Amino acid sequence: MRPIEKGSLPIDESGTPKIFSKYQDAKEDLIERLGAYCSYCERRIDASLAVEHKQPKEKNQDLKLSWDNFLLGCANCNSTKGDKDVELDDYYWPDSDNTIRAFEYLQGGILLVNSNLTNSEKELAINTLELTGLNKMPTPNSTGSDYRFKNRNEAWEQAEEVLQDLLNNDTPQMREIIVKLARATGFFSVWMTVFREDSDMLLRFIDAFPGTCRSCFDRQGGPIARPGGFL
Repeated sequence: MRPIEKGSLPIDESGTPKIFSKYQDAKEDLIERLGAYCSYCERRIDASLAVEHKQPKEKNQDLKLSWDNFLLGCANCNSTKGDKDVELDDYYWPDSDNTIRAFEYLQGGILLVNSNLTNSEKELAINTLELTGLNKMPTPNSTGSDYRFKNRNEAWEQAEEVLQDLLNNDTPQMREIIVKLARATGFFSVWMTVFREDSDMLLRFIDAFPGTCRSCFDRQGGPIARPGGFL
């Protein structure tokens, strides 16, 4: 899960902080700052990406139009979260924690809780997975429309393929092409994992994906604790 920075409440052309009459009106500002990616599964969604409420709007009417409560969500992550009661401190959030440290991304599209976490950190990571369903895997007879696992696996295969291309032809142009492919595909954490031995590429990915929290990474692109976050 990519750590992000939304920034403060957007301002209008007159320099006045925006007041959203409908939460859907915040979508354009969120995409401008964060890119057209689901804040949870990291897929690029060019259509049907929605303004997602960290704390459900049905049970928190006072937060329905709150910028601080907004993220971007795909249909699968949004529906899995649903209107479950949410205590913010029981989960990791991409806009306040270094969520890339919470999980391990493995070959085949598999997503696990990071084994290096402490027990208390693992508990929050497990809660986050259960809330979003990011670790759901298709069963042999499944016919559902949840393509997160499949798409993550496809991104992994693409990343491995172009990593081999880079090893065979390491040029600045090839590195630029890979970054463009990563942005078009989404799944920031997959690309960061596959290219983990190449600090130049890690820094390129961090710079290329809009809204990535730079303070969550060191000078070599390795994940570090987020200032003020739980992780």
